Amino acid sequence: MALAAGPEKQGGRLVVRNVGIMLSGALEAPLLDADCLVAEAGRIVAVGRARDLDAEGARVVIDAHGCALVPGLIDSHVHPVFGDWTPRQNQLGWIESFLHGGVTTMVSAGEVHLPGRPRDIVGVKALAITAQRAFEAFRPLGVKVHAGAPVIERGMEENDFAELAAAGVKLLGEVGLGSVKAGDEARKMVAWARRYGIRSTIHTGGPSVPGSGYIDADTVLAADADVIGHINGGHTALPVQQIRCLCEGCSRAIEIVHNGNEKAGLAALQFAAELGQLERVILGTDSPAGSGVQPLGILRLMAFLSSFGTVPPEQIVACATGNTARQRDLDCGIIEPGRAADFVLMDRAQHSAGRDVLEALRIGDLPGIGMVVIDGVVRIGRSRNTPPADRVPEILP
Repeated sequence: MALAAGPEKQGGRLVVRNVGIMLSGALEAPLLDADCLVAEAGRIVAVGRARDLDAEGARVVIDAHGCALVPGLIDSHVHPVFGDWTPRQNQLGWIESFLHGGVTTMVSAGEVHLPGRPRDIVGVKALAITAQRAFEAFRPLGVKVHAGAPVIERGMEENDFAELAAAGVKLLGEVGLGSVKAGDEARKMVAWARRYGIRSTIHTGGPSVPGSGYIDADTVLAADADVIGHINGGHTALPVQQIRCLCEGCSRAIEIVHNGNEKAGLAALQFAAELGQLERVILGTDSPAGSGVQPLGILRLMAFLSSFGTVPPEQIVACATGNTARQRDLDCGIIEPGRAADFVLMDRAQHSAGRDVLEALRIGDLPGIGMVVIDGVVRIGRSRNTPPADRVPEILP
């Protein structure tokens, strides 16, 4: 679908009306009694029934034609390098392609695929600061890439983390992909990072790239990183008993990824549900990787977990949106006033046996994406990657 106006001609007030199902992204109340959303200056200002909202003065009006409105999906685990290119698969445009899979925000777990990645402390810091600066200024089709995630190396001291934080770095790459692999050594550096507001992720499971190693449950618990990165392995998972130990033994985020062991991911979800701690579950793809680039990775993970697990699809959507936003301290991921106006309009795919998006996910079908909005600006119309949606939204004249 051709857009009525490019991003530079949009802006101002945006109104989306005739929404069929509105998913909040908030685990505690995933379904909203709403059919209309109003955004202004890139932020959501009102959500509810159209009859109760002030929808006048809109510069852009979208008729959803009964499509579902879902928060923009957040990929909690990617490995960008520079620009919209990945040397891992020598592929251009992979981030834009993820947008066509409904992903509006990405979080780096380390720029580890850079050829000749520096391992000395000066180089580690320089790469992280460069990546943070580059993706702060460069957003492929509007996608927000939170990058600049240094992989910690032996010899780093507290002042190195203070310097990184002062330069704007807010993330650590996967602990264990560098020379720091022992739990006690990692714990000290993770604590330094946390002291300066830098959030950490630890590699979990078998080695994924040269230089990485096997990280077991005892090491993960000892390191005490903020996110148990790919708890279902990237690619090789820990034994299910160790996954249960991680879910029960700490309160950190439980990250399930597309590029991991699917059976182990389902087990982690079930353990979190049994513990009454679904708010800890976040979703990522762990891509680009040896298995390639997966533009529909988050959607496929949502469909898999919804259809094979016992957690309702509306709560799985929250795992891919609001849970990640809260764990990562992001201003998107939840449909509520004050948040960034990042959302996806989708419907069941044509000829799906599911009667709507939620039922389609429940039976394992991918939805069709009809439009993606970031910061209140329509970035794409009908997705080139998903199956065609049964209904498609329309920008009104």
